[in-house]
Amino acid sequence: MATEETTAAGTTAARETAPGAGPGWGPLILVSLGTFITVLDFFIVNVAIPDIRGSLHADSVAVQLVLAGYGLPLATLMITSGRMGDLYGRRRIFVTGISLFTVASACAGLAHNPGELIAARVFQGVAASLVTPQVLAILGTVYEGRRRAVAFNVYGLAIGVAAVFGQLIGGVLIVANPAGLGWRTIFLVNVPIGLAAAVLVPRVVPESHGGQRARLDLAGTLLVAVGLLAIVLPLTEGRELGWPAWSVVLLVAAVPLLAVFARQQHRRSTRGGSPLVHTSLFRERAFSVGLLGMVCYYATMGSCFLVLSLYLQQGRGLSPLGSGLLYLPMGAGFFLASSLAGKLVARWGRQTPAVGALLVAAGYAVLAVVVPGTGLHGSVGWLIAPLLIAGFGMGAVMAPLSSLVLAPITPEHAAAASGVLSTAQEIGVTVGTAVIGGIFFQSVGDQVRPADTPGAFGVCLTVLVGLQLVVALLVQLMPRGNGPEPSAAA
Repeated sequence: MATEETTAAGTTAARETAPGAGPGWGPLILVSLGTFITVLDFFIVNVAIPDIRGSLHADSVAVQLVLAGYGLPLATLMITSGRMGDLYGRRRIFVTGISLFTVASACAGLAHNPGELIAARVFQGVAASLVTPQVLAILGTVYEGRRRAVAFNVYGLAIGVAAVFGQLIGGVLIVANPAGLGWRTIFLVNVPIGLAAAVLVPRVVPESHGGQRARLDLAGTLLVAVGLLAIVLPLTEGRELGWPAWSVVLLVAAVPLLAVFARQQHRRSTRGGSPLVHTSLFRERAFSVGLLGMVCYYATMGSCFLVLSLYLQQGRGLSPLGSGLLYLPMGAGFFLASSLAGKLVARWGRQTPAVGALLVAAGYAVLAVVVPGTGLHGSVGWLIAPLLIAGFGMGAVMAPLSSLVLAPITPEHAAAASGVLSTAQEIGVTVGTAVIGGIFFQSVGDQVRPADTPGAFGVCLTVLVGLQLVVALLVQLMPRGNGPEPSAAA
């Protein structure tokens, strides 16, 4: 894909950011911490929804906006933020983002009404969009060889732990109720972590830039932001509002908007300009097909956590902590797969994420049978085994699939590729949560009829099984034989 000149430029950039022999693990720990809290804030809110509704007297539309307010800017701005890291310095943009995220978290924790909380969540999403695409680019330039493989695995682990244990962490914080803050602690806990990261990152993480230094593509920025917003906003809010005309118009308009963006980016790429995304990235089948796999995988992960929490809390009446504890089997499976990463890749090679997706599908399929059978009063112990299987599958998918997607990308395009990859992840989570959440609420009503939750959860799981099978199929369409294997370092 890359010419000798661009490869040399990327190597030079990497050397400039990693002087000396063998950088320590400080940069990995700090940027992974940033990843952890930004991912955590997407999932931790699920377990606090009942308390937020009661405390702020929020209706179902407001609750959806609390969830979507974070995901919308996160999904629509990351491509631009990745390019900003290339131009102005990845460390600088990371620190700016984590500082703003800390302020936004404090605002969310101090909100007095639904409007203030929604505004703070949007602020959080904008800040997180600055943080997320810088992480893989920083890791890819600071570390080389086996150490880079370890760094990528830790990155995947940070995402997985934040997602899988977000509900448990939220439940513990709400039940602990420090200083009587209740659900507010799920946001305020970010403040000391964010402050520590903002202070330490400039001292520990070396600065890095992309191979080319040019102006930000403002036209491309506007096109991609509006195009992605035209997809995500209607899918998030359309059902709650009865699919008004504007939602349909936006969905239709998204197609020509993104087509114009793609053409504009291709023109800038071929004419030696500085696009947000070099279209040459998509000539790599591993990258283009892998992105579709990422969208499907993250659509199932985010939405499953939402509807599982709703079933456990508003169907079975479990407390936030009680429902959070049921994520322990899933987390145990995820940790087990992560600890066996090297052996799994050695055994299954490039098929590792496909096998993982099939295991997730199997876990969801068993749940789809067990949940309607146990209903509202059967033992929750029946959920443990399928959750364990699904968690193991998640651990086998996450890091290996990211490694396959990013393997052919040269260092000078690292931040842009990371921005596109992170955008695919967030679009998957946001759209998946909106669509699957819409199916769930369509079945149980806005006030959530407990008796209907087992059946609704079962229907949602059936859709999620299909999406995981699509992930396994897409892995088969990725190139094999000459390409690099997914990371085998544990």
